[in-house]
Amino acid sequence: MEKSLEDIVKETFADRRRTAIYRNAAQAWNHTLYWNSMRPNGGGAPTGAIADHIKDSFGDYTKFHKEFAAAATTQFGSGWVWLVQGQGKKLIVLKTANADTPMVRGTTCLLTCDVWEHAYYLDYQNRRLDYVNAWLVNWEFASRQLAT
Repeated sequence: MEKSLEDIVKETFADRRRTAIYRNAAQAWNHTLYWNSMRPNGGGAPTGAIADHIKDSFGDYTKFHKEFAAAATTQFGSGWVWLVQGQGKKLIVLKTANADTPMVRGTTCLLTCDVWEHAYYLDYQNRRLDYVNAWLVNWEFASRQLAT
């Protein structure tokens, strides 16, 4: 029986004997979401359903962006910053270290930004905030991930 990458991540998450499998599968899953979370000419404030959810959850786009940027810049070391949909369909900004992914904790991941140095160092050196502010978000992709 073939399993999806998401199934492998979920099945190996709590099994300490399979930590290496979890880490590798989670990194592949995280990076796939990361590439889908960007697009040429993306970024800016979202429109449509995702914009409504952001307004309901954060008050407005500016407050969301400040929280997202703060999470990205305060993640110590390697990791990820996420926009996820939690219980009650509320949107939440999370940050995770290394290969961790909030998908294993029952949230719906809408988008993620890689804050490992390899993602931004050549262009931005230690200016992680500049990288996050220049990041070209694919709001259409995030909107398609929303649970209805």
